[in-house]
Amino acid sequence: MRPQVLIIGCGFGGLEAARAFSGSGAAEVDITVVDKTNHHLFQPLLYQVATAGLSAPSIAAPIRHLFRGQRNVTTLLGEVAGIDANAKTATLKDGAVLRWDHLIVAAGATHSYFGRDDWAQHAPGLKTLEDAFEIRRRVLLAFEAAEREDDPARRAALMQFVVVGAGPTGVELAGTFAEIARHTLSGEFRRIDPRQAKVLLVEGGPRVLAAMPEALSERAREQLVALGVEVKLNARVTGIDDQGLDLTTAGGPERLHSRCVVWAAGVAASPLGRVLAEATGCALDRAGRVVVEPDLSLKGFPHIQVIGDLAAAQSHVAGREPKPVPGVSPGAKQMGRCAAANIKRRLRGEAIQAFRYSDYGNLATIGRNSAVVDLGTPAGPLRFSGYFAWLFWLFAHVYFLIGYRNRFVVLLDWAWAYWTYDRGARVVANAGLSEASPARDVKA
Repeated sequence: MRPQVLIIGCGFGGLEAARAFSGSGAAEVDITVVDKTNHHLFQPLLYQVATAGLSAPSIAAPIRHLFRGQRNVTTLLGEVAGIDANAKTATLKDGAVLRWDHLIVAAGATHSYFGRDDWAQHAPGLKTLEDAFEIRRRVLLAFEAAEREDDPARRAALMQFVVVGAGPTGVELAGTFAEIARHTLSGEFRRIDPRQAKVLLVEGGPRVLAAMPEALSERAREQLVALGVEVKLNARVTGIDDQGLDLTTAGGPERLHSRCVVWAAGVAASPLGRVLAEATGCALDRAGRVVVEPDLSLKGFPHIQVIGDLAAAQSHVAGREPKPVPGVSPGAKQMGRCAAANIKRRLRGEAIQAFRYSDYGNLATIGRNSAVVDLGTPAGPLRFSGYFAWLFWLFAHVYFLIGYRNRFVVLLDWAWAYWTYDRGARVVANAGLSEASPARDVKA
């Protein structure tokens, strides 16, 4: 019987690992890919769905379709609830049991509210298509409710949008919210002026895009301000409710009244990390990520490898100190290829290799014609911002999209939005006004 490889999760890491067994590697093993959704999601552009710039199919592809030509791959829709490391089985929530000889866990990450999970109902995060639909619904319906609101204070709260966390996702969301208010919705309402909406970006640290060099970070802040975003640095969130949020700043406590708060401040590993810890005794870091060996396996369980956002992995280069691998898509892809290559080496009786991460740099877009780029090159870092950085960001993301159709559709949608300011995906489900803003008599 051919060796069975089970891959849990079909994000960037899981997809890359499965694809590594195509071609010459297809005859060696049988692959089972299990995911709790039926699609692979291009997460770097998920904020575009949340802000009505792209439709969901433009950044998502059915998993079965992706593997239709790879005959050694079986795709299953399901969620893993338990793992028996000794029996080499995984149990799904519906009770089904899957046997494996080699296990690759690529379950990804979820939101972290730093112990305040009650905030989630008031400030959704952005990790899934469902999250994107909910954020889009809240943003667009806030303007609809403001159109019906007579009370100035309530209207101001409806037209104040707050993004918590100034990493790439938070910066991209804040910049796009400002563009929607200033341009996309202009002229579409009769009782409000969407251009009067306020967009605030709240960051607990001293600067935006903390992973970027300080000069690029400051340039990003300047570009956000130019777009109309108010940036609040060194402001820590102490409470969130359905009326807004409380902050602690250098000037003391502050209350922001907002009916639309989006959370982009924290990331926690998938709960499957705890399942692995119970099954193998492996260590978890503070974010719940699984501490792995240099080859991405678990200590004492060489046939289990953890990759992507779930892994607390390090890059091992001869003669250098190991460095933590950042939680970005290139890292997950490289880990997926490394995990698959080590399985092939084990099957051939060859020595396994430690994971080595190649850092290609960081990109972040702020808004129309605005982005920052930090690239690693053999000649040293290449850093630039502004219009050409925005073009570089645009074509880089289009290049890495899955499928030619998606690339064409995204380019077409972006070109249309660039010249017209229109965002064609402004459709919401469950479009009734929220209980927080009940219907009232509207003066003509």
